[in-house]
Amino acid sequence: MRKTNLGIVIKDEKILLCMKKRWFWAGLWNSAGGKLDDCESMEECMIRELKEETNLEAKKLEMAWILYFHFPDNPDWNNECHVFRINDFAWVAEETEEMKPEWYNLDEIPYDKMWKDDPIWLPRIIAWEYIEYELYFDKDWWVAKYVKIK
Repeated sequence: MRKTNLGIVIKDEKILLCMKKRWFWAGLWNSAGGKLDDCESMEECMIRELKEETNLEAKKLEMAWILYFHFPDNPDWNNECHVFRINDFAWVAEETEEMKPEWYNLDEIPYDKMWKDDPIWLPRIIAWEYIEYELYFDKDWWVAKYVKIK
């Protein structure tokens, strides 16, 4: 199972979401993140992905949650996603080739324009609850089943 990450950036009761502009989540809002490169720690990967996708420089991050994504019809997509909380950063979020970042009030998150699993776990993350979930997707990327581990 490949290792990936997501960075949950929250500041002043707002969350930074990013519109994916190409490939695997194109057209949906999510957080910055990506795949771990060889010889890179999970923290180094999160710092790099956040910079590449939003131009933000994380000054402090904390790995706080784990999500296991399973795609039975596409096992190469299965991943163990380490989710980081980031609330200390430098620069201003800017649109990049891959992502268009935008700040949302925490009570106005566009769940209808996000992955179908986000309403399951994102509210718990916003509340800073520690979680681990196993999420299973069908061939149309709908959540077929999920299990809360912690």
